[in-house]
Amino acid sequence: MSRTGVTQSRLSALSGVKQPSLSQMLHGRIVMSDDMLDRLLSCMGYRLEVVRRPVLVTLDRSGNRRWRMHQPLVSQLSSDSLRQWRPALTRNLERLRESTSGEPHMRNIDRWSALVSSDDVRGIRRVMTGLDTDSVEMREVSPFRGLLPEDERQRVLREVHR
Repeated sequence: MSRTGVTQSRLSALSGVKQPSLSQMLHGRIVMSDDMLDRLLSCMGYRLEVVRRPVLVTLDRSGNRRWRMHQPLVSQLSSDSLRQWRPALTRNLERLRESTSGEPHMRNIDRWSALVSSDDVRGIRRVMTGLDTDSVEMREVSPFRGLLPEDERQRVLREVHR
């Protein structure tokens, strides 16, 4: 904005985005979507260019362990396996509800319940393999505990501790 001399008030008038919202976006209190950022940049003579490249994500020790524990299960995940696992998943979700408090955990337990009850294999797969903050937090209250055979669980633990 300093390069173009456009003020927040002027950008608000050009873009139709309310000035208080612009201020919150510029101070990082609201996350802008790529579409919104492109819209705002266009008003100043710029365009958004998104460069896609792979980035190695480093998880903390427990986050990495949870992610690795889900890998063997996600490779078996299908509509059929989800139906077979549903009783155990439902029990685990009930146990998690009783023993967990606070956010985002309670909200994430509700989200797991919705994914399982709606047979959302794609959504479950995304959460089991995702490296975004949301997926990492979802795995903190995963209902898949106890589904991995003990020998497979031990193998994953050995690999994680290398």
